[in-house]
Amino acid sequence: MSAPPSTTPDAGSGALPRKPATIHDVAALSGVAASTVSRALSTPARVNFRTRARIEAAAAQLNYVPNAQAKALSSGRTKAVAVLVADITNPFYFDIIRGTQLQLKAAGYTQLLVDTEESDEVEVNTIEQLQNTADGIILTASRLSDDALAQVAAKMPLVTINRSVPGVPSVVLDTPTATNQALDHLISLGHSHIAYLGGPETSSSNIRRWEALTAAAQVRSVDVVRLGPFAPRTYAGAAAADALVHSGATAGIAFNDLLAIGMLQRLQARGVKVPEDISIVGCDDIFGADFCSPPLTTVTAPVEQAGRVAVTMLLSQIEPGRGLLPRSLSVLPTHLTIRGSTGPVRT
Repeated sequence: MSAPPSTTPDAGSGALPRKPATIHDVAALSGVAASTVSRALSTPARVNFRTRARIEAAAAQLNYVPNAQAKALSSGRTKAVAVLVADITNPFYFDIIRGTQLQLKAAGYTQLLVDTEESDEVEVNTIEQLQNTADGIILTASRLSDDALAQVAAKMPLVTINRSVPGVPSVVLDTPTATNQALDHLISLGHSHIAYLGGPETSSSNIRRWEALTAAAQVRSVDVVRLGPFAPRTYAGAAAADALVHSGATAGIAFNDLLAIGMLQRLQARGVKVPEDISIVGCDDIFGADFCSPPLTTVTAPVEQAGRVAVTMLLSQIEPGRGLLPRSLSVLPTHLTIRGSTGPVRT
């Protein structure tokens, strides 16, 4: 058997170091095929003990480091999971990203983070590109149709957050329940003419909240009107605030905190006092919601937990042998956090 190639230069020779050892070098030194080396290092149980020991000794002697791409090809896995968010600048996604990152890291996976820019086209193109580079995908606030999501789920492991589609594993934040809590809170303060400042028309959360509000308002015999849609960003708050004032409503429930914060800024600029003249409720309880002037009453959700649960549900698809029980739906509770932006209706 020929001597293996040296991976270090002779001392003092000034020669350049040779290339790192390859799987073929390990195979030559241990006297087996390269495919056997691959099996021994990736799935040791498939190779008998003596052969495996000889291969491991050869790999150690050569300082052989398995190529990550080669391991992915042999195992069919990349140990990477893609997390797609609609707007990476929205603080709502910070805790989701933190939750997925920590849970993936603990499981030995790398997180690939993508901003889909609130675009279904970007979302579709990204998913197509990731099918060969990620073991699975977590979609947050997806803008795709139900059929499109079902098609993706049929091709690769997939979990959605805040989007419930039959046949697609989903983690849902129960914001409609807390939105109804906001309605009851405003009614208790004497408000009977309330506006919902809607978000993107393609947002599943936006649709679910409006449907819950209209049903609850009918039962409670109060008037709820829908204004918008508005972009779920602070800059859209000016238009939303103007629409709210024009509507004559005494209180507004905004699609998210960014929109609500923009409304607070615009109302202050117009000399409209909050909550003396108009009460404002947000949704998400993002970082900074309690620093507003006045502090924002908002819907609070376990956002980081949603990211962790999504990863657990995804890994149960990627690695069924991990002992994780597969789940098709996980609904996480939310609640209303009352602060200074809501108060009694002016009489």
